Amino acid sequence: MADIKGYNMPDELYYHKDHSWARVEGKKVTVGMTDFFQKEAGDIVFIDLPEEEDDVSQGEVCGKIQSRKWIGKLVAPISGEIVEINEDLEEDTSLINKDPYGEGWILVIEAEDLDSELESLMQGEAVVHFIEEEIKVAEQEKAKA
Repeated sequence: MADIKGYNMPDELYYHKDHSWARVEGKKVTVGMTDFFQKEAGDIVFIDLPEEEDDVSQGEVCGKIQSRKWIGKLVAPISGEIVEINEDLEEDTSLINKDPYGEGWILVIEAEDLDSELESLMQGEAVVHFIEEEIKVAEQEKAKA
C-alpha cells in the first residue's frame, strides 16, 4: 500500500485524473473513488449510480456522489458494460468513506479495450506526482475561502 502524504493509494490499482480507481481482474474492472476523493469530500450522503447493462466510455461521467460539502462526479476509468453495482451503497453511502478500496467499491465494468485504455491511467510515480499536485490545489482553494 502506497501512502502518499497521508493518502492511501494502493500500488496495484490504476487511477483516473478524476479520482476514480480501477482494479483489474481479467476483463472485469472494479471501480471506486480514491482515498483522496473521500477525504476531500467529507461524509458521503448520497450516490446516484448508473444502471447495470449501461455502456460507459472512458472519461465519461456515469454517476454523482454527494457529500455535505459538494457534489462530485463518478468518471468511468475504462470503457465497457456495467455488469454490477454495489447495492450496499444504497443503504450505507459511508462505506465509501470507511473503506474506499474494499466495501466502498462502486461498480464493475466488463472492459472492451482494456490494454490500450490502461495506458492512459496512472500508476506508480505518476500517482505520487498527481496527488502532490492535487494537495497543492486543495490547499490553494482552502486559502481562498
